[in-house]
Amino acid sequence: MMFTGPGDLARQFDSHDYLLDTGTASAIYLAVSLGRPLLLEGEPGVGKTTAAKTLAAVLDTPLVRLQCYEGLTAGEALYDWNYQRQLLSIRLAEAQGAAIDEADLYTEKYLVDRPILQCVRHRGPTSPVLLIDEIDRADDEFEALLLEFLGESTVTVPELGTFVAERPPIAVLTSNRSRDLHDALRRRCLYHWIDYPEPARAAAIVRRTVPGASAPLIEHATQFVGRARDLDLDKPPGVAETIDWLAALVSLRVSDLVDESVETALATLGALAKTPDDRTLIRDAFIEYSRT
Repeated sequence: MMFTGPGDLARQFDSHDYLLDTGTASAIYLAVSLGRPLLLEGEPGVGKTTAAKTLAAVLDTPLVRLQCYEGLTAGEALYDWNYQRQLLSIRLAEAQGAAIDEADLYTEKYLVDRPILQCVRHRGPTSPVLLIDEIDRADDEFEALLLEFLGESTVTVPELGTFVAERPPIAVLTSNRSRDLHDALRRRCLYHWIDYPEPARAAAIVRRTVPGASAPLIEHATQFVGRARDLDLDKPPGVAETIDWLAALVSLRVSDLVDESVETALATLGALAKTPDDRTLIRDAFIEYSRT
């Protein structure tokens, strides 16, 4: 499926219950139409990962996810060798009194595709979406491993040569900006920052995701979360936390944040606060908000 423009892409996302703002719709559209990797940055919980998942769903194409972490290596992200199979071949040759050449152990027969090479070697009718999630959690050295793929949609295996993508994957990288990414990686990507949604769009998102929530509850909850982000929090609540909170409130049959529901609502603040200090700040702010 090709999109006629950002508006068409936004409508397709809307049909999958993901409401895009104009800037994010334009960034995703350009990444798809130009065949460029897209780097999405933003605070945790604003929908970066879900955007990539929704793109794959809209395109009806496979989603391949690479979750980044400190110490991630090429053997886990690009490719590896089936050492057990290689050892079995060596032992079989020895049992038969034959010698096996080292080069014979490094053929495609023993090659193990990891997420990136899996996407490059994909032979389906559509390009897969490769989600490289939370790239800022990986080491600087791992970024260098990505440069060839991001720039040329290729992966070089020294023993076998260079694999070229028949249909270049749609690469989406996400970052919570816990550290700065190298310029070399940024230059190979289109870039977009996803901000917290304005109150009206936040309410629309929650309404789609938590259909059991009443209109007053959605209005007051999204309004309070917006105010809570102005507090000195270690981890400000994002859209994901707002959805979790509304779901918790609905589960406890809270229909509005009025006086008789305040005590019940206080028990749900763990959906918004992720540290003891944040919980204290959010709790105090909520009590004050409930009195207005």
